[in-house]
This record gives sequence, structure tokens and C-alpha cells, in this order.
Amino acid sequence: MSDLSKCKELLKRYSIARIPFIAVNTIERGRTLEILKQVGEELNLQFFVHTLSKGVYDLTSEKVLSEDKSIYGAIDFMGEQMKRKQCLTLVLTEVPDLSGDNSDARQVLDLVTLAEESGGVVIILTSNEVWNQLQRLGMTIKVDLPNEDEMYDIIKEYIDDYRNDIPIEWDNKDIREAASMLAGVTRIEAQNVIAALIANRSIKKSDLDEIRFAKDRLFSDISGLEKIEVDERVKDVGGLEGLRKWLEEKKALLTPEKRDEMKARGLQSPRGILLVGVPGCGKSLSAKSISANWKLPLYRLDFATVQGSYVGQSEQQLKNALTTAENVSPCVLWIDEIEKGLSGAGGSNDGGVSTRMVGQFLFWLQECKKQVFVVATANDVSMLPSELLRRGRFDELFFVDLPTANERREIITMYMKKYLKLNFTGPFSDKIVEITDGFTGADIESTIRELAYRIVANESYELTEENMITTFNNVVPLSQTSPEKIDAIRDWGKERAVPASGRPIGAEELSQKNKTVKTRKVLV
Repeated sequence: MSDLSKCKELLKRYSIARIPFIAVNTIERGRTLEILKQVGEELNLQFFVHTLSKGVYDLTSEKVLSEDKSIYGAIDFMGEQMKRKQCLTLVLTEVPDLSGDNSDARQVLDLVTLAEESGGVVIILTSNEVWNQLQRLGMTIKVDLPNEDEMYDIIKEYIDDYRNDIPIEWDNKDIREAASMLAGVTRIEAQNVIAALIANRSIKKSDLDEIRFAKDRLFSDISGLEKIEVDERVKDVGGLEGLRKWLEEKKALLTPEKRDEMKARGLQSPRGILLVGVPGCGKSLSAKSISANWKLPLYRLDFATVQGSYVGQSEQQLKNALTTAENVSPCVLWIDEIEKGLSGAGGSNDGGVSTRMVGQFLFWLQECKKQVFVVATANDVSMLPSELLRRGRFDELFFVDLPTANERREIITMYMKKYLKLNFTGPFSDKIVEITDGFTGADIESTIRELAYRIVANESYELTEENMITTFNNVVPLSQTSPEKIDAIRDWGKERAVPASGRPIGAEELSQKNKTVKTRKVLV
């Protein structure tokens, strides 16, 4: 049974039982009124609806019963009607603040008490909390946003009306994929997205890419999340062969067929990965690469920005941010340097806020049913709370080590082509690969980028093998400034993580030459 069918069934049962108060939690007034209209027709019941634009009217016939358009006028009108007639039902679509003990809540409470005496029902449509004393007189129903199956019907019905007017390339498989991406938005929001495509006088297969990023415009004010614009050129990340193969396998699970098969087996969509290891070796870049390769929007969650100064504020803001991530799904959620946001877990300095945030985040990670793929990165593994590392929290824990010789060659080749427009081959390439022993990926990129800056800034500058070697020799990598830190990180990773390179962690020990601290030279 779909979510919509369950909601309709509950409304029918509560209407038959004459529950005096029904709070319908929804942000879709039109869709909810359609459900109530179907219930009224099937049960042969009259539903009187109040809106600010029409006043009180009969939901089935749309006949206006009271032209007083204020909410208080509607309450007074129905109060008088309930004194004279039995089994009346009033639906209030625009209710005042009913979250606490106030005059508005007490006025509605008085109407509900009158409804209880006359076999009537008061239904309110709201997305806010309801005063406990009022809520205890009835039941609460939540009208969820359209799920994938319902969204499929919405999209199919909408575009089928145009198949004779404009060329439409989408088949049922494409509609299913679009429904998967738009699941979680309202019906009218989905129709607006499709209408924008129809305005182009055609719907093409390539328009699915447009759908993937449509939620960026629907959720432009994203609380607690930062939208990251991803350049297509970050698809390729040098090295990390083991991680790339693992991600390619998981990418295959994103198709509608695979999702249906996983659902039949009781499997959730991939939750995400935790990347730990040496700073500057491609952990953050990997998050952007996943977004570009999977054609999913990338959002960054910074735990520091969701921490507030008031009791419970941090937890609420984290909840809002994670809920927003679900709303914009499918997406990639990037949590950079997660240890900094959760490092206080277990301590008393913050009153237990960090501990509660860890628990809240892990619960969400375990229970999230939406397609939110989390990419969390960490540099200082000693600060990570132990709960985060338990098997099953993330799909996999990868260790990103210093690049091997082959990985350095791949990274250098990529950036030589990108920044210097050079084909990196021949004996000279072997020399550069040897010089960069102990370099991180960030070291290599910044060095090649510096050469490009010099070429752009000085038209007379001549790029030679000698000044390239001098530039690379002038770099003092992290492996030289903090060798003990690298060794400690590697020792931790050998016991707990899967090597992202596909090779054993620390397989290539640093040469003795590169363990000696360099003397930097002035560039000429």
C-alpha cells in the first residue's frame, strides 16, 4: 500500500469513527483536499471547508455556505451549525497558532468539544505543532510528500497530455528515473520542473541531467548546507585506483532497476565512505570527483556552522541540515574534516553537545532511506570518536596514503596537461617522478601551478628542464616536515582501513634522500 493510500484509509476510518479532532500534518493543501474529497464521496459525507479566499464551502459541490472569510467567522458559523445538526465535518486550511495554550487554541478547543457532543469532526491542515491538550482529543495523520511510485504517476500523467503535441523521448524507464530524483518534493514543484522542460517544446533523454539539479533551484535557501559548484574537469583523480574501482561498482546501484532489486532484498542505498589519511592526498578532491562522475549535486556540511550557543540549538540545526540533505536527494553530502566538528564527544567542556551530535548523526546515517551518499574526510584520526569507526556505520573506511611512483606519474601527467599543456613522457618524466618521492597530490599540483603562473606573468620566461627541476626541488613536502605524523597515521590505517590506492599502506617507503630536510633556493 502506498503512503497516499495509507493516509486515505486512515482518514476514512477516523471519519467513520467520528473522531472529533484530526490534525493533518501537510504542506500540500491542494493534494490533501483532493484526498478528503475522495473520502467524502466514498463515504457519502459532507465536508465543509474554510479557506481565506472562499470562506466556508461544500467540498464536493463547491457551494459557498458562509462568505465570512475570516477563520473566526468560520468557527462561529460552524459552531452554530453544530448546535442544530449532527455529524458535521469542518476542514480548516488556514489555522492560527495552535502550538500552545493561547486564545486561538482555546477557541478551536471549544469547537472540538462541541463537535464531540454532536458527532462532528474538526479537521485542521497544518505543518506546525499542536497544543497537547487539543491533540489529545483526537488523532494526527501525516500526509507524506509523493514517494517514487506516486511521483511516477504524477510525471507520466503530466507529460502524456503533450505526447501528441511535442516530441517526447522519455520512456517508462526515463520517467522512473525522473521520479526517483524528484521524490520528496511536492506535486506542484514536480509539475513546475516538468513544465519548464515542456516549455522547450520537447523532452529529450539529456533532460534527465536537468532534473538531477532541479532541486538546487527548489531548495535555494539551504539551512546548514553549502552548495558546492563542481567543475567537470575534477572527474579524474590521479591514483586511488582501489577507491575508484569500489566507487564504480557502487555507481551501478544508482539505476532504477538496481534500486528496485535492492528494495526487494531489503537493502538500503549506499550510505557513504569515510576517507582518512595523509593531508593533501586527494580526500576532498575525491568528494568532488564522485559528484562529477555520478552527476549528482554536491553539498558540504560544516559541523562548526550548525553549533549554536543555546541549549538544544546545535542538535536542532544539525537535524535541519540533515533533513535538508534528504530533501535535495539524490545528492553527495561532503563532510570535510569531520573530526573537528565531533572531536568533543565524550568530554564535558561543551555540556555533552558533541556527544549528542555524534549520536544524532550516526542515527541518521543508519536510518536515512533517501539517496544521500556521505563522503566524510578526516586528517587527525586520533580525534575521531570510536563510535564513528564501528563497522557498518559507513559502507567502507578508506586510507589515502602518499601517492606511489605510478600514482605520482599519473598525477603529474594530469596537471602537466591541465596547466602547462605538456605531454609528460620520456626520461625527464622519470626524473620528476623520482624527485617527487614523498610529495602529496596537493604538493604536486601547487608546484606545477606555480610554473604556470610564472609563464603567464612573464612572457619572456622560458620553461626548461633545469628550472622545472629547481622548482620541484624547492618544495618541502609534509613527509619531510612531519615524518612522525605520517608514520603514526600510516600505523593507524594499517589496522583499520582499506588502502584507497589498492596497494598495502606504506608499501613504498620514503627514500633516505627525501627524508633529509631540504634547503630552499631562490627561484630565478
